[in-house]
Amino acid sequence: MKRIVFGLAAVLMTAGTSFAAEPAMMTKTPNGNIYTNAKGMTLYTFDKDKAGKSACYDACAATWPALKADAKAKAEGKWSVVERTGGGKMWAYDGKPLYTYAKDKKAGDTTGEGVGGVWHTAKAS
Repeated sequence: MKRIVFGLAAVLMTAGTSFAAEPAMMTKTPNGNIYTNAKGMTLYTFDKDKAGKSACYDACAATWPALKADAKAKAEGKWSVVERTGGGKMWAYDGKPLYTYAKDKKAGDTTGEGVGGVWHTAKAS
């Protein structure tokens, strides 16, 4: 009987870990709700991206690092996974790939908002 109870407990403890958590957090700001990564760094979208496809590589990607997704990441709801050219995966929200900005130095910085007229904070609904 003890084996059955311990076996059931082990199954229940691991069952919760099979569900994916959202890859970003919503943060309230004076300018509305935005998405941030796990470290609280602001996430951005790029107007030159196509739905589900990143246009930010090379020098762009050095300044605007992609919000990386691990190899086993799976789409759920409005969250999707974008395949990067040359390998790797990144997260997208509502079809828009997400990035951080290298010049944001601390959690809550939003210095990338409006850069070049094509970068915007990722708005949370």
